[in-house]
Amino acid sequence: MLVAIAGAHGKIAMRLARLLADRGDDVIGLIRNPDHVDDVSGQGASPVVCDLEQTALEDIAQAIAGADAAVFAAGAGAGSGAERKLTLDRDGAIKFLGAATDAGVPRFVIISSIGAEAPPPGDDVFSVYLRAKAEADQAVQTSDRQWTIVRPGRLTDDPGTRRVRIGSAPSQGRIPRDDVAAILAQLVPDTRFSHRVFYVNSGEDFIEQALDRVRAS
Repeated sequence: MLVAIAGAHGKIAMRLARLLADRGDDVIGLIRNPDHVDDVSGQGASPVVCDLEQTALEDIAQAIAGADAAVFAAGAGAGSGAERKLTLDRDGAIKFLGAATDAGVPRFVIISSIGAEAPPPGDDVFSVYLRAKAEADQAVQTSDRQWTIVRPGRLTDDPGTRRVRIGSAPSQGRIPRDDVAAILAQLVPDTRFSHRVFYVNSGEDFIEQALDRVRAS
């Protein structure tokens, strides 16, 4: 399987690229900063310098042509202001979705956030961030791709346990980035999870058990 990841130098994306590469998948890693080429290569991905905020949609489509799945894992980051939440978390996601559509990439998975289901109206950075995520998610949900939206709780850098809670209703909690990446690795190739929004946090079930449970629901 060929998987294109936007924001490939991100903490979840780097973990995901390694998991995919280790099981034999090919990974295209889109990055903004050319200084990150070696880091992304080290995770088994083929880095492509492609700034979603600046690169034309048709050029992004060309970069991911032939992919079986696209994963939007990019983000403006904790230190960025409200404007970049809109230009990357919202507009970058929508542009990447358009590129995936134009390139004929059938599967599209996006990392969103708990709170995007009911974003607050304030002008503070976090409120703008959640609205940006909500608008990106809405574009994904109205697309014709085989989409899946993943909304994790509070992310941590604790070691993963592979014990999680996955549901269709909003739930507060926290989850290691290791485990989010492991969940994504299972979701990306499995179109049975298409057209679903999942909230993920640490829990009691192993990932495979949790996914079996939501698939049956």
